[in-house]
Amino acid sequence: MDSTQRFSARVEAYVKYRPGYPAAMLDFLAEQLAMGSEARVADIGAGTGILTALLAPRVGRLWAVEPNDDMRAAAQRLLAGVDNLAWCSCSAEATGLSDASVDLITVAQAFHWFDRAAFKQECRRLLTPGGRVALIWNDRLTDTEFLKAYEAGLRAYSGDYQEVNHRNLGEADFSAFFEGDYRCDQFENVQLFDLDGVLGRLNSSSYAPIIGSEAYEQLTALIRREFARWEVNGQIAFNYRTLVYSGRV
Repeated sequence: MDSTQRFSARVEAYVKYRPGYPAAMLDFLAEQLAMGSEARVADIGAGTGILTALLAPRVGRLWAVEPNDDMRAAAQRLLAGVDNLAWCSCSAEATGLSDASVDLITVAQAFHWFDRAAFKQECRRLLTPGGRVALIWNDRLTDTEFLKAYEAGLRAYSGDYQEVNHRNLGEADFSAFFEGDYRCDQFENVQLFDLDGVLGRLNSSSYAPIIGSEAYEQLTALIRREFARWEVNGQIAFNYRTLVYSGRV
């Protein structure tokens, strides 16, 4: 499947159940990556605008690049009326933005879908001298018994979970992308869900089994069983480590 279309059927769940990003991470972008009130920023692979919405109040000019029509439409509804934001329907590798037009490029939950060599060349074209790239993921932890069981269920019942997992990226990939030193910073993040929320969070993932399939029924049965076992006051915590890899290209 074309990676730009993987989430088309999951937009509603993505909007409702995907985690946001912690304020400490946004402060880091401002303090360490020069994301000030005059900064020009491109949010590439913007999806449904989860990060875009948090960036817009903090920067001077923002471009959101998202090739998936359904996800971009959801983001445009969310961010209607934001006057320092422009939308681009292009790919990460050919954004259509002007040469040397941005000071910072952000990529949230999307870099592992890109042609990395082509995207690096596009970043070089877009960035002003000294500009940087921030690659961002909410990395779901397995630090509770429920989250261990949830992870095991994905590995057992999701056909391409291993193939598309962003954790497949390693230091060699980041060393090849960034020029010179880069850094990795970590921030705590958490979501609290009832059972419907856990199932919605599952359905927001591109690798979740198709609803109604045998694999889906088996995985959701596991989730219901483990939720009943580990819930506290009707809720389960999804704990994340928000990772930011940043540097020059």
